[in-house]
Amino acid sequence: MEWLNYHHLLYFWTVAREGSVSKASRVLRLAQPTISGQLRSLEHSLDQKLFERVGRNLVLTDVGRVVYRYADEIFGLGRELMDTVKGRGSGRPLELTVGIADQVPKVVAHRLLEPARRLGEPVTLVCHEDKPERLLASLALHELDIVFSDAPAGSATRVRAFSHLLGDTGITFFAAPDLAAKARRGFPRSLASLPVLLPTRNTTLRRSLDAFFQAAGIEPRVVAEFEDSALLKVFGGAGEGCFPAPTVMEKEIRRQFGVRAIGEAEGVSERFYALSVERKIKHPAVLAITEAARERLFA
Repeated sequence: MEWLNYHHLLYFWTVAREGSVSKASRVLRLAQPTISGQLRSLEHSLDQKLFERVGRNLVLTDVGRVVYRYADEIFGLGRELMDTVKGRGSGRPLELTVGIADQVPKVVAHRLLEPARRLGEPVTLVCHEDKPERLLASLALHELDIVFSDAPAGSATRVRAFSHLLGDTGITFFAAPDLAAKARRGFPRSLASLPVLLPTRNTTLRRSLDAFFQAAGIEPRVVAEFEDSALLKVFGGAGEGCFPAPTVMEKEIRRQFGVRAIGEAEGVSERFYALSVERKIKHPAVLAITEAARERLFA
């Protein structure tokens, strides 16, 4: 069995946190050659370079960032252990670092994250929005606890990730009141003569909508396309066109953007997933999110 030398890990963690061996030597009250030697021993035992020199500075490698994240958690748990045994409250909130694929509507992301804010213990949320492939890369490096996406992790990705279905929802078209009144007459064929706002063609939802239009024999009058679903709704609320959004969020969308529902796109649905590197989700905040999504939000 391989054993980790926690003294070596502590020296590495201190150097990474302080930014240099010289600063770490003052904190640890050890000579610089001693710390440098312990760092080399840790790199040798892991068979990985943890730092690379850029000019006069030490910069963490990709593996170094992963090791630092684990070390930070290990020593944080050590402090909590001592506080618990000695009867002191840790006062340290649970941290949840979330990746949100840019195609997930902001109103859905907010509702998904709500249960994490209602746990019995304080939770600090750290949210990152990006392309799914970049978020999956961060997930593989353990820089994220979970990723929310509108599609499962594809077989083409090189990251080994598990897709946990949270639920699905229908898609409803909305518009500002005056435009909605016109669009309701003869919906969905009315979308051929009225301005329509759609997500860009690289999204799962757009492909489903294109199939819906084709099956209905409709060529919508598309006046704008958006990668950002929030910006699409802002334009829709300003009366620029009819736009699609998740049916499950109808009340929030009507209230937030001052729009009215036109009608549901029959047969079109959007699914949402939690992507993790673990087959079984263990993080208490993520468990609360997945349970609430399946039992209430998308029930």
